[in-house]
Amino acid sequence: MTPAQVETYVDAAAAALDLNLRPDHRPGVLRFFALAAEMAAVVDAVPLEPHVESAVSFVPVSPKERDV
Repeated sequence: MTPAQVETYVDAAAAALDLNLRPDHRPGVLRFFALAAEMAAVVDAVPLEPHVESAVSFVPVSPKERDV
């Protein structure tokens, strides 16, 4: 996403959620969303074959459970 697209999206999402972004928080929100968009683009770039399916469910295991 371009910086202008990030700003447009953040503004629209904030308006839809009735979320007032403080002016001093806005630069950080824009930086974080741009970073998240970059990570999503990396994941989205991975080609998937038609037979690839998502996992049925993900159940995280705590470190204590893992060591038992």
